[in-house]
Amino acid sequence: MQVPKERILGFLFPAETDIWLAILRLGLGLQTTLYSISLRNDWNDLLGGAGRGGRDFAEALLSVESHFVPRLGWFVALGEHVALREESILTVAWICLLVAGCGLFLGFFCRFSAILAWFFHLCAAESGGFVSYGVDNFMTIGLFYLVLSPLPDRYSLDWRLRKARPKDPQLLGFWRRVVQLHLCFIYFFSGLTKCLGSGWWDGSNIWRSLIRPPFNLIDPEILVRWNYLFPVAGIFICLLEIGYPFFIWNDKTRKIWLICICGMHFAIGVTMGMYLFALIMIILNIAAFGPGLVADSAKQLFGHRQASHA
Repeated sequence: MQVPKERILGFLFPAETDIWLAILRLGLGLQTTLYSISLRNDWNDLLGGAGRGGRDFAEALLSVESHFVPRLGWFVALGEHVALREESILTVAWICLLVAGCGLFLGFFCRFSAILAWFFHLCAAESGGFVSYGVDNFMTIGLFYLVLSPLPDRYSLDWRLRKARPKDPQLLGFWRRVVQLHLCFIYFFSGLTKCLGSGWWDGSNIWRSLIRPPFNLIDPEILVRWNYLFPVAGIFICLLEIGYPFFIWNDKTRKIWLICICGMHFAIGVTMGMYLFALIMIILNIAAFGPGLVADSAKQLFGHRQASHA
């Protein structure tokens, strides 16, 4: 019994550096900042109540499920008691989200910035439930794990200027493993769901995705001309996702699988205009499985240079 126990503990708590955490922090800081900037002009319209946006109805439905899920309506109701307008409260919430994103990117007050970003993003995503989509779900996941991880990392301003150090650095390996396992579950069941239908095998789902407004960035004539590639792409995506948990762990196949997954999300971002969705998925994948590959590539590069100079 001792050997299996040691293997399980070794798997769940591997020795790990904070490179993956730095990638996650920088990536989520950039993601949160760009997310805030992209919504600035429409923030009040999307999240306003009283007939402006769909916040009142979305929060009413949310209250049926739970009264404890964070929402912007809490702050609006609080602002009414001190004679603050709804527009002012929503603007302050937007500023908090933007400042939190910048704080994460710079690594300044990392823990507080992570909590602030997670909380206000969750409030916005839940209050704007009718306009939120996959990017909000994955941002919530990434920010939640960042809140729990042993911040700060050595590349942050907290480490360099404030001399702050993580309280539980031994948990670095554990939280990276949790992120890795979570991604494996997501991709496997996403791929399994795709395989159960015929739309991905014949390419019709890809066709519908590319012609549906507002994602129809590519000229329909081009799509018709290359429509024979849709079944190939659909099958490739199914196999790529369902094979993710089996090939991403193997040292021999991890690099090609990671490149293919990131390439798939990059293609989604470019062809459908889902740039933030593509970015968050690439960030999570690189943080979870990329640091070792980057380190190995650097060693090989410097090794070849030293050998050539010798």
